Amino acid sequence: MKLLAFLMQTGGHIAGWRHPRAADNALCDMQYFQELARTAERGLFDGIFFADSVGYHPVKGEDIFACLETPKLEPGLVLAAIAATTRRIGLIATGSTTYGEPYDVARRFATLDHLSAGRAGWNIVTSTMENEAHNYGRDAHLGHSDRYARAAEFVDVACKLWDSWDDGAVLADKASGRYTDPSRITGLDHKGAYFRVAGPLNVPRSPQGHPVLVQAGASDTGKRFAARYAEVIFTSHPAKESAARFRTEMHELLAAEGRAADTLKIMPAITPIIGRTREEAAELQAQLDASIPSPVAISKLEGLLGNFDLSAYAPDDQLPPIPEAPNSTRDRVVELAQRERLSIRDLAQRVAAGRTSRTVVGTAHDVADELADWYQGGAADGFVISAPFLPAGLADFVDSVVPELQARGLFRREYEGETLRDHLGLARPANSFAADPSLRSKPEIW
Repeated sequence: MKLLAFLMQTGGHIAGWRHPRAADNALCDMQYFQELARTAERGLFDGIFFADSVGYHPVKGEDIFACLETPKLEPGLVLAAIAATTRRIGLIATGSTTYGEPYDVARRFATLDHLSAGRAGWNIVTSTMENEAHNYGRDAHLGHSDRYARAAEFVDVACKLWDSWDDGAVLADKASGRYTDPSRITGLDHKGAYFRVAGPLNVPRSPQGHPVLVQAGASDTGKRFAARYAEVIFTSHPAKESAARFRTEMHELLAAEGRAADTLKIMPAITPIIGRTREEAAELQAQLDASIPSPVAISKLEGLLGNFDLSAYAPDDQLPPIPEAPNSTRDRVVELAQRERLSIRDLAQRVAAGRTSRTVVGTAHDVADELADWYQGGAADGFVISAPFLPAGLADFVDSVVPELQARGLFRREYEGETLRDHLGLARPANSFAADPSLRSKPEIW
Protein backbone atom coordinates (compact mmCIF):
# COMPACT_ATOMS: atom_id res chain seq x y z
CA MET A 1 0.00 0.00 0.00
CA LYS A 2 0.96 3.65 -0.44
CA LEU A 3 1.17 6.11 2.46
CA LEU A 4 1.16 9.89 2.59
CA ALA A 5 1.60 11.87 5.81
CA PHE A 6 -0.91 14.71 6.09
CA LEU A 7 0.90 17.48 7.97
CA MET A 8 -2.10 19.47 9.16
CA GLN A 9 -0.83 22.19 11.50
CA THR A 10 0.15 20.38 14.73
CA GLY A 11 -2.50 17.72 14.35
CA GLY A 12 -5.36 16.45 12.21
CA HIS A 13 -7.73 16.62 15.17
CA ILE A 14 -9.08 20.16 15.62
CA ALA A 15 -8.02 20.11 19.29
CA GLY A 16 -4.86 18.11 18.70
CA TRP A 17 -2.72 21.18 19.28
CA ARG A 18 -3.87 21.20 22.92
CA HIS A 19 -2.57 17.71 23.67
CA PRO A 20 0.55 17.62 25.89
CA ARG A 21 2.46 15.64 23.24
CA ALA A 22 1.73 18.17 20.47
CA ALA A 23 4.43 20.66 19.53
CA ASP A 24 4.19 24.07 21.20
CA ASN A 25 3.80 27.14 18.98
CA ALA A 26 5.65 25.43 16.12
CA LEU A 27 3.84 26.60 12.99
CA CYS A 28 6.48 29.15 12.02
CA ASP A 29 9.41 26.91 13.02
CA MET A 30 11.16 25.28 10.07
CA GLN A 31 12.84 22.70 12.31
CA TYR A 32 9.38 21.40 13.25
CA PHE A 33 8.47 20.76 9.62
CA GLN A 34 11.86 19.25 8.84
CA GLU A 35 11.51 16.89 11.80
CA LEU A 36 8.10 15.74 10.55
CA ALA A 37 9.48 15.09 7.07
CA ARG A 38 12.42 13.11 8.42
CA THR A 39 10.06 11.02 10.57
CA ALA A 40 7.87 10.25 7.54
CA GLU A 41 10.99 9.40 5.51
CA ARG A 42 12.21 7.11 8.30
CA GLY A 43 8.84 5.39 8.00
CA LEU A 44 9.34 5.03 4.21
CA PHE A 45 6.23 7.08 3.41
CA ASP A 46 5.68 7.90 -0.24
CA GLY A 47 5.31 11.58 0.56
CA ILE A 48 4.20 14.36 2.85
CA PHE A 49 1.14 16.41 2.02
CA PHE A 50 0.49 20.06 2.89
CA ALA A 51 -3.01 21.51 2.58
CA ASP A 52 -3.26 25.26 2.08
CA SER A 53 -5.62 28.17 1.54
CA VAL A 54 -5.14 31.86 0.90
CA GLY A 55 -7.73 33.00 3.41
CA TYR A 56 -9.93 31.83 6.26
CA HIS A 57 -13.31 30.22 6.68
CA PRO A 58 -15.74 32.65 8.36
CA VAL A 59 -16.31 32.12 12.08
CA LYS A 60 -18.75 33.75 14.44
CA GLY A 61 -16.59 36.16 16.32
CA GLU A 62 -13.09 36.54 17.60
CA ASP A 63 -13.60 34.18 20.55
CA ILE A 64 -14.01 31.21 18.20
CA PHE A 65 -11.16 32.35 15.96
CA ALA A 66 -8.96 32.60 19.08
CA CYS A 67 -9.44 28.86 19.73
CA LEU A 68 -8.28 27.75 16.29
CA GLU A 69 -4.74 26.94 15.19
CA THR A 70 -4.66 29.47 12.35
CA PRO A 71 -1.07 30.31 11.25
CA LYS A 72 -0.19 28.74 7.90
CA LEU A 73 3.09 29.20 6.02
CA GLU A 74 3.27 29.09 2.22
CA PRO A 75 3.81 25.36 1.60
CA GLY A 76 6.02 25.60 -1.49
CA LEU A 77 8.67 27.50 0.44
CA VAL A 78 8.39 25.11 3.38
CA LEU A 79 8.88 22.11 1.08
CA ALA A 80 11.90 23.72 -0.58
CA ALA A 81 13.53 23.94 2.84
CA ILE A 82 12.53 20.36 3.63
CA ALA A 83 14.02 19.17 0.32
CA ALA A 84 17.46 20.21 1.56
CA THR A 85 17.25 17.96 4.64
CA THR A 86 15.66 14.83 3.12
CA ARG A 87 16.53 12.46 0.27
CA ARG A 88 13.55 10.32 -0.74
CA ILE A 89 10.27 11.55 0.73
CA GLY A 90 7.81 13.04 -1.78
CA LEU A 91 6.86 16.68 -1.31
CA ILE A 92 3.24 17.60 -2.12
CA ALA A 93 1.95 21.17 -1.80
CA THR A 94 -1.38 22.79 -2.55
CA GLY A 95 -1.69 25.37 -5.31
CA SER A 96 -4.95 27.12 -6.19
CA THR A 97 -6.20 27.31 -9.77
CA THR A 98 -8.66 30.05 -8.79
CA TYR A 99 -6.20 32.39 -7.09
CA GLY A 100 -3.08 31.73 -9.11
CA GLU A 101 -1.72 31.86 -12.65
CA PRO A 102 -0.54 28.84 -14.65
CA TYR A 103 2.90 30.27 -15.35
CA ASP A 104 3.64 30.97 -11.68
CA VAL A 105 2.38 27.60 -10.47
CA ALA A 106 4.13 25.64 -13.24
CA ARG A 107 7.38 27.47 -12.52
CA ARG A 108 7.10 26.95 -8.74
CA PHE A 109 6.52 23.20 -8.97
CA ALA A 110 9.10 22.65 -11.72
CA THR A 111 11.61 24.44 -9.49
CA LEU A 112 10.69 22.27 -6.49
CA ASP A 113 11.03 19.16 -8.65
CA HIS A 114 14.55 20.20 -9.68
CA LEU A 115 15.59 21.19 -6.13
CA SER A 116 14.33 17.88 -4.73
CA ALA A 117 15.67 15.69 -7.57
CA GLY A 118 12.19 14.63 -8.64
CA ARG A 119 10.01 14.56 -5.53
CA ALA A 120 7.41 17.28 -6.17
CA GLY A 121 3.65 16.90 -6.27
CA TRP A 122 0.92 19.50 -6.86
CA ASN A 123 -2.35 19.24 -4.96
CA ILE A 124 -4.74 20.97 -7.35
CA VAL A 125 -7.50 22.92 -5.57
CA THR A 126 -10.15 25.29 -6.87
CA SER A 127 -10.45 26.97 -3.42
CA THR A 128 -13.65 27.17 -1.40
CA MET A 129 -13.74 30.32 0.73
CA GLU A 130 -15.20 33.76 0.13
CA ASN A 131 -12.39 35.36 2.13
CA GLU A 132 -9.92 34.11 -0.49
CA ALA A 133 -11.79 36.06 -3.18
CA HIS A 134 -11.67 39.20 -1.06
CA ASN A 135 -7.93 38.77 -0.53
CA TYR A 136 -7.45 38.72 -4.30
CA GLY A 137 -9.48 41.78 -5.21
CA ARG A 138 -12.71 40.00 -6.13
CA ASP A 139 -16.15 40.80 -4.80
CA ALA A 140 -17.24 37.17 -4.71
CA HIS A 141 -15.94 33.63 -5.07
CA LEU A 142 -16.39 32.06 -8.51
CA GLY A 143 -19.21 29.56 -8.84
CA HIS A 144 -18.49 25.83 -8.66
CA SER A 145 -18.70 25.13 -12.42
CA ASP A 146 -16.68 28.25 -13.29
CA ARG A 147 -13.94 27.23 -10.87
CA TYR A 148 -13.62 23.80 -12.47
CA ALA A 149 -13.71 25.19 -16.01
CA ARG A 150 -10.89 27.56 -15.06
CA ALA A 151 -9.03 24.69 -13.35
CA ALA A 152 -9.19 22.51 -16.47
CA GLU A 153 -7.65 25.21 -18.65
CA PHE A 154 -5.14 26.01 -15.88
CA VAL A 155 -3.85 22.44 -15.68
CA ASP A 156 -3.75 22.06 -19.46
CA VAL A 157 -1.58 25.19 -19.70
CA ALA A 158 0.67 24.13 -16.81
CA CYS A 159 1.31 20.77 -18.49
CA LYS A 160 2.18 22.48 -21.77
CA LEU A 161 4.56 24.78 -19.92
CA TRP A 162 6.33 21.79 -18.35
CA ASP A 163 6.58 20.31 -21.85
CA SER A 164 7.88 23.53 -23.42
CA TRP A 165 11.41 22.22 -22.86
CA ASP A 166 12.27 18.79 -24.22
CA ASP A 167 14.56 16.50 -22.28
CA GLY A 168 18.05 17.30 -23.50
CA ALA A 169 17.28 20.91 -24.45
CA VAL A 170 20.02 22.12 -22.09
CA LEU A 171 23.42 21.54 -23.75
CA ALA A 172 25.79 23.71 -21.69
CA ASP A 173 28.41 22.92 -24.35
CA LYS A 174 31.46 25.04 -23.60
CA ALA A 175 33.27 24.00 -26.76
CA SER A 176 30.52 25.08 -29.16
CA GLY A 177 29.30 27.98 -27.02
CA ARG A 178 25.71 26.75 -27.22
CA TYR A 179 23.89 26.56 -23.90
CA THR A 180 20.55 25.32 -25.28
CA ASP A 181 19.14 23.60 -28.34
CA PRO A 182 16.40 25.98 -29.52
CA SER A 183 14.82 23.26 -31.68
CA ARG A 184 13.83 21.56 -28.43
CA ILE A 185 12.13 24.60 -26.90
CA THR A 186 8.52 25.44 -27.78
CA GLY A 187 6.28 28.44 -27.39
CA LEU A 188 2.64 28.07 -26.33
CA ASP A 189 0.87 31.12 -27.71
CA HIS A 190 -2.09 30.00 -25.61
CA LYS A 191 -5.23 32.15 -25.85
CA GLY A 192 -8.09 30.61 -23.92
CA ALA A 193 -11.23 31.55 -22.04
CA TYR A 194 -9.30 32.33 -18.83
CA PHE A 195 -5.61 32.62 -19.68
CA ARG A 196 -3.21 34.05 -22.27
CA VAL A 197 0.25 32.51 -21.96
CA ALA A 198 3.03 32.94 -24.51
CA GLY A 199 5.61 30.56 -23.05
CA PRO A 200 8.02 28.91 -22.97
CA LEU A 201 8.60 28.31 -19.26
CA ASN A 202 11.96 29.59 -18.08
CA VAL A 203 12.64 26.37 -16.14
CA PRO A 204 13.87 23.32 -18.12
CA ARG A 205 11.90 20.08 -18.00
CA SER A 206 12.19 18.66 -14.50
CA PRO A 207 13.25 15.17 -13.38
CA GLN A 208 9.68 13.82 -13.24
CA GLY A 209 8.60 15.55 -16.46
CA HIS A 210 5.53 16.78 -14.61
CA PRO A 211 5.14 16.92 -10.83
CA VAL A 212 2.67 14.29 -9.60
CA LEU A 213 -0.87 15.69 -9.89
CA VAL A 214 -3.00 15.29 -6.77
CA GLN A 215 -6.66 16.23 -6.33
CA ALA A 216 -9.25 16.01 -3.57
CA GLY A 217 -12.57 17.10 -5.08
CA ALA A 218 -15.39 14.59 -4.57
CA SER A 219 -18.36 16.33 -6.19
CA ASP A 220 -19.51 14.92 -9.53
CA THR A 221 -17.56 17.65 -11.31
CA GLY A 222 -14.55 17.05 -9.08
CA LYS A 223 -14.56 13.32 -9.78
CA ARG A 224 -14.70 13.88 -13.53
CA PHE A 225 -11.86 16.37 -13.23
CA ALA A 226 -9.81 13.83 -11.26
CA ALA A 227 -10.49 11.13 -13.85
CA ARG A 228 -9.07 13.42 -16.52
CA TYR A 229 -6.05 14.84 -14.70
CA ALA A 230 -5.24 13.38 -11.27
CA GLU A 231 -2.65 10.73 -10.47
CA VAL A 232 -3.48 10.64 -6.75
CA ILE A 233 -6.87 11.41 -5.24
CA PHE A 234 -7.14 12.31 -1.55
CA THR A 235 -10.60 11.35 -0.35
CA SER A 236 -12.54 10.97 2.92
CA HIS A 237 -14.88 8.15 3.86
CA PRO A 238 -16.22 7.11 7.27
CA ALA A 239 -16.62 3.47 6.22
CA LYS A 240 -14.96 0.87 4.01
CA GLU A 241 -18.13 0.35 1.97
CA SER A 242 -18.41 3.95 0.78
CA ALA A 243 -14.66 4.04 0.04
CA ALA A 244 -14.98 0.89 -2.08
CA ARG A 245 -17.94 2.35 -4.01
CA PHE A 246 -15.96 5.53 -4.62
CA ARG A 247 -12.96 3.59 -5.90
CA THR A 248 -15.16 1.55 -8.25
CA GLU A 249 -16.79 4.73 -9.56
CA MET A 250 -13.42 6.38 -10.13
CA HIS A 251 -12.19 3.35 -12.08
CA GLU A 252 -15.27 3.60 -14.31
CA LEU A 253 -14.62 7.30 -14.89
CA LEU A 254 -10.96 6.58 -15.65
CA ALA A 255 -11.96 3.99 -18.24
CA ALA A 256 -14.24 6.55 -19.89
CA GLU A 257 -11.20 8.83 -20.18
CA GLY A 258 -9.15 6.03 -21.71
CA ARG A 259 -6.99 5.64 -18.62
CA ALA A 260 -5.97 2.46 -16.81
CA ALA A 261 -7.00 1.97 -13.18
CA ASP A 262 -3.41 1.91 -11.95
CA THR A 263 -2.72 5.44 -13.23
CA LEU A 264 -4.70 6.90 -10.29
CA LYS A 265 -3.88 6.07 -6.66
CA ILE A 266 -7.01 6.43 -4.51
CA MET A 267 -6.05 7.28 -0.93
CA PRO A 268 -8.65 7.84 1.83
CA ALA A 269 -7.76 9.87 4.91
CA ILE A 270 -7.29 7.88 8.11
CA THR A 271 -6.80 9.33 11.61
CA PRO A 272 -5.08 6.71 13.79
CA ILE A 273 -5.51 7.11 17.56
CA ILE A 274 -3.04 4.60 18.93
CA GLY A 275 -2.66 3.25 22.44
CA ARG A 276 -0.74 0.42 24.04
CA THR A 277 -4.16 -1.06 24.79
CA ARG A 278 -7.60 -0.46 23.30
CA GLU A 279 -8.68 1.12 26.56
CA GLU A 280 -5.76 3.57 26.46
CA ALA A 281 -6.60 4.49 22.84
CA ALA A 282 -10.29 5.06 23.71
CA GLU A 283 -9.26 7.25 26.63
CA LEU A 284 -7.00 9.29 24.33
CA GLN A 285 -9.84 9.79 21.86
CA ALA A 286 -12.18 10.91 24.65
CA GLN A 287 -9.53 13.32 25.94
CA LEU A 288 -9.07 14.87 22.50
CA ASP A 289 -12.81 15.18 21.83
CA ALA A 290 -13.43 16.76 25.23
CA SER A 291 -10.89 19.45 24.34
CA ILE A 292 -13.10 20.86 21.56
CA PRO A 293 -15.15 23.84 22.82
CA SER A 294 -18.80 23.41 21.79
CA PRO A 295 -19.00 26.80 19.99
CA VAL A 296 -15.92 25.85 17.95
CA ALA A 297 -17.47 22.50 17.01
CA ILE A 298 -20.75 24.11 15.91
CA SER A 299 -18.86 26.75 13.92
CA LYS A 300 -16.94 23.95 12.17
CA LEU A 301 -20.22 22.17 11.41
CA GLU A 302 -21.72 25.36 9.92
CA GLY A 303 -18.70 25.70 7.64
CA LEU A 304 -18.97 22.09 6.44
CA LEU A 305 -22.65 22.70 5.69
CA GLY A 306 -21.78 25.59 3.35
CA ASN A 307 -21.81 28.29 6.08
CA PHE A 308 -25.38 27.41 7.05
CA ASP A 309 -26.43 29.42 10.14
CA LEU A 310 -27.53 27.14 12.99
CA SER A 311 -28.01 29.88 15.59
CA ALA A 312 -31.81 29.64 15.39
CA TYR A 313 -31.69 26.03 16.61
CA ALA A 314 -30.93 24.57 20.04
CA PRO A 315 -27.86 22.33 20.33
CA ASP A 316 -30.07 19.36 21.19
CA ASP A 317 -32.30 19.82 18.11
CA GLN A 318 -32.03 17.55 15.09
CA LEU A 319 -30.28 19.00 12.07
CA PRO A 320 -32.78 21.08 10.03
CA PRO A 321 -33.13 20.70 6.25
CA ILE A 322 -29.94 21.94 4.56
CA PRO A 323 -30.08 23.47 1.06
CA GLU A 324 -28.70 21.31 -1.74
CA ALA A 325 -25.26 22.28 -3.02
CA PRO A 326 -22.51 20.69 -5.16
CA ASN A 327 -20.49 19.89 -2.04
CA SER A 328 -19.47 16.32 -1.23
CA THR A 329 -18.50 17.13 2.36
CA ARG A 330 -21.91 18.67 3.02
CA ASP A 331 -23.52 15.49 1.65
CA ARG A 332 -21.49 13.26 3.98
CA VAL A 333 -22.35 15.38 7.01
CA VAL A 334 -26.08 15.39 6.26
CA GLU A 335 -26.04 11.64 5.60
CA LEU A 336 -24.26 11.02 8.93
CA ALA A 337 -26.79 13.13 10.82
CA GLN A 338 -29.73 11.33 9.23
CA ARG A 339 -28.28 7.82 9.54
CA GLU A 340 -27.47 8.12 13.24
CA ARG A 341 -30.15 10.68 14.19
CA LEU A 342 -27.57 12.91 15.84
CA SER A 343 -28.38 16.17 17.57
CA ILE A 344 -26.66 19.31 16.34
CA ARG A 345 -24.35 19.17 19.37
CA ASP A 346 -23.38 15.53 18.84
CA LEU A 347 -23.01 15.96 15.09
CA ALA A 348 -20.81 19.01 15.62
CA GLN A 349 -18.54 17.12 18.01
CA ARG A 350 -18.26 14.23 15.55
CA VAL A 351 -17.37 16.30 12.48
CA ALA A 352 -15.12 18.70 14.39
CA ALA A 353 -13.11 15.68 15.52
CA GLY A 354 -12.54 14.84 11.85
CA ARG A 355 -14.87 11.90 11.61
CA THR A 356 -16.36 12.59 8.20
CA SER A 357 -13.28 10.52 7.34
CA ARG A 358 -12.22 7.35 9.17
CA THR A 359 -10.81 7.45 12.69
CA VAL A 360 -9.27 4.16 13.82
CA VAL A 361 -8.95 3.79 17.58
CA GLY A 362 -6.95 0.94 19.08
CA THR A 363 -3.56 -0.67 19.29
CA ALA A 364 -1.03 -0.63 16.47
CA HIS A 365 -2.21 -4.13 15.60
CA ASP A 366 -5.82 -2.88 15.39
CA VAL A 367 -4.85 0.02 13.13
CA ALA A 368 -2.88 -2.30 10.85
CA ASP A 369 -5.87 -4.66 10.74
CA GLU A 370 -8.13 -1.83 9.57
CA LEU A 371 -5.73 -0.59 6.90
CA ALA A 372 -5.17 -4.15 5.67
CA ASP A 373 -8.92 -4.78 5.53
CA TRP A 374 -9.58 -1.67 3.42
CA TYR A 375 -6.57 -2.25 1.17
CA GLN A 376 -7.11 -5.94 0.58
CA GLY A 377 -10.87 -5.39 0.25
CA GLY A 378 -10.42 -3.02 -2.70
CA ALA A 379 -11.39 0.18 -0.87
CA ALA A 380 -8.03 1.95 -1.26
CA ASP A 381 -4.64 1.96 -2.97
CA GLY A 382 -3.17 3.45 0.17
CA PHE A 383 -3.91 6.02 2.84
CA VAL A 384 -3.33 9.62 3.84
CA ILE A 385 -2.36 9.37 7.50
CA SER A 386 -3.62 12.33 9.50
CA ALA A 387 -2.11 11.95 12.97
CA PRO A 388 -4.32 13.56 15.66
CA PHE A 389 -1.37 15.52 17.08
CA LEU A 390 2.12 16.19 15.77
CA PRO A 391 4.93 15.31 15.80
CA ALA A 392 4.34 12.52 18.34
CA GLY A 393 1.29 11.00 16.60
CA LEU A 394 3.21 10.52 13.35
CA ALA A 395 6.17 9.02 15.22
CA ASP A 396 3.78 6.61 16.98
CA PHE A 397 2.48 5.43 13.61
CA VAL A 398 5.95 5.04 12.11
CA ASP A 399 7.31 3.17 15.12
CA SER A 400 4.35 0.86 15.75
CA VAL A 401 2.02 0.53 12.74
CA VAL A 402 4.58 0.54 9.92
CA PRO A 403 6.41 -2.52 11.33
CA GLU A 404 3.05 -4.32 11.57
CA LEU A 405 2.32 -3.59 7.91
CA GLN A 406 5.80 -4.64 6.87
CA ALA A 407 5.52 -7.92 8.77
CA ARG A 408 2.34 -8.68 6.77
CA GLY A 409 4.02 -7.90 3.47
CA LEU A 410 1.75 -4.90 2.89
CA PHE A 411 4.33 -2.11 2.96
CA ARG A 412 7.84 -1.58 1.63
CA ARG A 413 11.00 -2.21 3.62
CA GLU A 414 13.00 0.19 1.45
CA TYR A 415 12.29 2.78 -1.22
CA GLU A 416 11.93 1.34 -4.72
CA GLY A 417 13.38 4.37 -6.52
CA GLU A 418 14.38 7.99 -6.25
CA THR A 419 11.37 10.06 -7.33
CA LEU A 420 7.81 10.42 -6.07
CA ARG A 421 6.64 8.78 -9.29
CA ASP A 422 8.93 5.84 -8.54
CA HIS A 423 7.44 5.45 -5.06
CA LEU A 424 3.86 5.58 -6.33
CA GLY A 425 4.44 3.40 -9.38
CA LEU A 426 3.47 6.17 -11.81
CA ALA A 427 4.94 6.56 -15.29
CA ARG A 428 6.88 9.66 -16.30
CA PRO A 429 4.67 11.63 -18.74
CA ALA A 430 5.74 11.81 -22.36
CA ASN A 431 6.44 15.29 -23.67
CA SER A 432 3.39 16.24 -25.74
CA PHE A 433 5.39 18.44 -28.12
CA ALA A 434 8.11 15.85 -28.66
CA ALA A 435 5.43 13.23 -29.35
CA ASP A 436 3.66 15.44 -31.93
CA PRO A 437 5.98 18.04 -33.53
CA SER A 438 3.01 19.59 -35.35
CA LEU A 439 1.97 21.11 -32.01
CA ARG A 440 5.17 23.13 -31.76
CA SER A 441 5.17 26.88 -32.23
CA LYS A 442 8.09 29.25 -32.43
CA PRO A 443 8.52 31.26 -29.23
CA GLU A 444 7.74 34.96 -29.67
CA ILE A 445 11.09 35.81 -28.10
CA TRP A 446 13.05 34.97 -31.27
